[in-house]
Amino acid sequence: MRSLEVVSPGPYALIEDLGRPGYAHLGVAPSGALDTASLRLANRLAGNPESLAGIEALLGGLSVRFTASATVAVTGPSVAVDVDGRPFGSHTAVFVGAGQTLAVGTPGAGLRCYLAVSGGIDVEEVLGSRSRDVLSGIGPAPLRSGDVLPLGPARGVPAGADVVVPAAAPASLVIPVTPGPRDDWLESPAEGLSAWWTVTPESNRVGLRLDGTPLRRAAEFAEAELPSEGVLTGAIQVPPSGLPVVFLNDHPTTGGYPVAAVVRTATLSALAQARPGTRVRFRVT
Repeated sequence: MRSLEVVSPGPYALIEDLGRPGYAHLGVAPSGALDTASLRLANRLAGNPESLAGIEALLGGLSVRFTASATVAVTGPSVAVDVDGRPFGSHTAVFVGAGQTLAVGTPGAGLRCYLAVSGGIDVEEVLGSRSRDVLSGIGPAPLRSGDVLPLGPARGVPAGADVVVPAAAPASLVIPVTPGPRDDWLESPAEGLSAWWTVTPESNRVGLRLDGTPLRRAAEFAEAELPSEGVLTGAIQVPPSGLPVVFLNDHPTTGGYPVAAVVRTATLSALAQARPGTRVRFRVT
């Protein structure tokens, strides 16, 4: 059986694919890789369909040993990658032989690196996905040293490219959002969201927590309560503190606080790489 052994998971590593959308009516979040674009790219470079499962490694530090030869690729922020101590770099297809160990360094910017292996990580599916949902506990557990992960059969041809430029993880982001559906519950929501916010260390795969000048409730809703209603990935929920939370892939499927706006899907990957201290402002369109 083709497999890899986790020598070290680094700070926090999860198995993720493109998620399990369509189960919100059961209270199950979509989950999946936070930086979808990076996982898709890693799979293409390794010769896989974009939907196969890989490893999402928070702040890198991942080290794995292979029992069979494989083509691998590491994407996300630019990061050092080596095989048995020989440097290769990220964002390129690398051949690894049986018994060799691949190690991922710590990125200088950004948060999440993605490792794709030819054939994909072939653990058991739950509701059609191999992704870990950290809020509900659905899917494979966080990786630990000594875990042996089965690999699927390698069928594809690695994508050839002379140069793949890593996506930047800037110190500040301007994110386009669609207003509503409860922006009327807030006083000057467009102006408030367009101020600069700072990503806090309390952020995780459930939500990006922000600090800044709190948003204020509109006078007519100052004492009102909102019945729980469905929320989307990218929804910007405003709790009583007035400090927004941007719901990411493992978010709850319902919420009882007003949603001021929703982040455009195409920009969620940028938020997935926003470290604590990153400045964020929202452009209401």
